[in-house]
Parts: sequence; C-alpha cells; structure tokens
Amino acid sequence: MTTTICFDFGNTRKKAAVFHDAEIKEVLVLPDDTTESITALLNQFNPQKSILSSVIDHNPQLEEQLASRTKFHKLSHLTKVAFTTPVGKPESIGADRLALCAAATHYYPGKNSLVIALGTCITYNFINKYHEFIGGGISPGLEMRLKSLNYYTAKLPLVKASGNLPLMGYDTETNILSGVVLGMAKEIDGFIDAYREKYRNFNVVLTGGDIVYLASHLKNRIFADPDLIFKGLYAISEVNNP
Repeated sequence: MTTTICFDFGNTRKKAAVFHDAEIKEVLVLPDDTTESITALLNQFNPQKSILSSVIDHNPQLEEQLASRTKFHKLSHLTKVAFTTPVGKPESIGADRLALCAAATHYYPGKNSLVIALGTCITYNFINKYHEFIGGGISPGLEMRLKSLNYYTAKLPLVKASGNLPLMGYDTETNILSGVVLGMAKEIDGFIDAYREKYRNFNVVLTGGDIVYLASHLKNRIFADPDLIFKGLYAISEVNNP
C-alpha cells in the first residue's frame, strides 16, 4: 500500500488529504504550514508521495521539506496532465483549477464538464469532450460577498454564512443572506443554463467548502463532490510521481 498526501493551499484554508493507494482516507484542515506542523503530519502518516497545489505565498521551506521526506511534485503549468490548455496564457491558470480539470477528465472522460468550485472565489471551469480546458469564469465567493457588504457600507453588519434562509428577508441579517446566498444560487443556475444551451452531453459537478450553503437552493440537479480537488491531485500525482 502506498500512502500519498495531497496538499491544497487556498486563500482561506490550508488542507490536506491522505490517500492509501487510490482511496481517500482522511481530510485535514491544517493550522499552518510551518516546518513543525508539516513534520508532525509526515511523522503521523509516513507518506511515500506528496503533491502540492498552492495559490498563496506558502512557507518557502515547505517544498524542500516535502522533497526530502517523500517523492514530491508541485503542481504548475509544467505538470503533465491528461488534458490540454489551449488558452492565451496557460501559465496563469491557478493550480486549483488544474487539479479540478484533472479530476473532471479522470472521472468523466469524453464528456463536456463544467466544474463549479465554491471557495474564496467561485470558479467555473469548462473542459470539453476532447479534454481541452478552454476557460470559464471567476466571481466573488460567499464569504467575500458577505464581508464586502460590511466593509463598504457604514451600517451593514458582518453576517455569518447560512443556508437556512427565507426568500424574503424580514430583518437586516436575513435580507443580506437572501440577497447573497440566493443571488449566488441564481448566478450558478444561470451559468449552467447558458452552458447547457451551447453544449450537449453536458456534465456539472459542484465542489468546495460552501456546498452546504448553496446546494439546496439550486434548481439544476448537480452532482456534489467536496473532495474533487483532492481526487484530481491524486490523479496528477500518479502521472507525475509514478
């Protein structure tokens, strides 16, 4: 049995998933990426392989540390993947989006797939049936929208995210939740409808930490997989860390 640790460092959280062969065993939220924290994690699981997807300025010692203890790969535009990126600047594609596209081509081969990731930002990632990542969209995520209403106004409060909300708000908090959460749901449904008008044999996957707030408010039937990015990272690791 081979143990692989997949690291996903986003703008909001640093997370890791532990795989035994191809089976995901545990997902952890890391307190930080200090040498001490990573050493404790490596000692606990003793992985043979590791892969890092990072969209932040992480600890500069991290990559050297992982390379010294495991067979390590850092996800970048130079990574070998099972899809092509015929866009203007492939080097500008975020590592997280590459991992999501890898998962889509691995689990849904030969299909037009729209992967919608709900994190700090919402990313819409379209991979066609020829396994070409041809783009998508980026918009503010749930927490960013809630914080912006508080930051850019004099009196609106910072509201905690919730999926339990009315269509018509009855006080300031529920008005904000209705506008933000249901507004996001309408945005997502609108994008799905627009893609569906253009493409057939169409597949939609929803992932990311904010699924719990949005999924029940979408009119479109969507397959939700909160661990999709880790599955994509594992698939990439197997190609680049044989």
